[in-house]
Amino acid sequence: MIRNLNLANRITLARVVLIPVFLVVLLGEFPQSVAIPEWWRIAQPWIAALIFIALAASDAVDGYVARSRNQVTTFGKFIDPLADKLLVMAALVALVDLERLPSWIALVIIARELVVSGLRMVAIAEGRVIAASSFGKVKTVLQITAIVGLLLKESKLLAGVLGETGMAYYDGLAWVVMAAALVMTIASMVDYFYHARDILTGPWDAGQTRES
Repeated sequence: MIRNLNLANRITLARVVLIPVFLVVLLGEFPQSVAIPEWWRIAQPWIAALIFIALAASDAVDGYVARSRNQVTTFGKFIDPLADKLLVMAALVALVDLERLPSWIALVIIARELVVSGLRMVAIAEGRVIAASSFGKVKTVLQITAIVGLLLKESKLLAGVLGETGMAYYDGLAWVVMAAALVMTIASMVDYFYHARDILTGPWDAGQTRES
């Protein structure tokens, strides 16, 4: 099956496969009998953040490859948004486990993704073209930025560079970005429901609905 996939879909599939690697690096715990090198404690949040950024950025790469090579496929339309949502949801659950993010924030964002994905699947079944909205794009950028900020929140290296005062400002900024991401998450859901309101009340009308 993999041999039959084009380059864009392979990149997308690789993003899904590498999500567990990101989680292992971020959450990986060693037995008490194993001596953990200090360099690993310092590098661990940075490695996890870099993997997350690389996986998030691959969304733009596979999209560019698919369009430039005319490799847009039905499988790609299905797996690409799914991969993005799995990555964000995995990161949010991990941050809750690390006690860096309140569970209710993660639940709101995950619930939004599931609800919108459900409506999107119905739209695809009806043969509707769903384009990305500006709300959704801003939401995605804010979510990724906020997650990266929280991934590095406990970094000893960052604390050593910024100092106690600098880390206080950093922490505040990270929460401001997360609050903005939460607002845009809700706003983008409302926007999607508005443009997909016909699916909730009856048959599809002519035109397009939007989603990210």
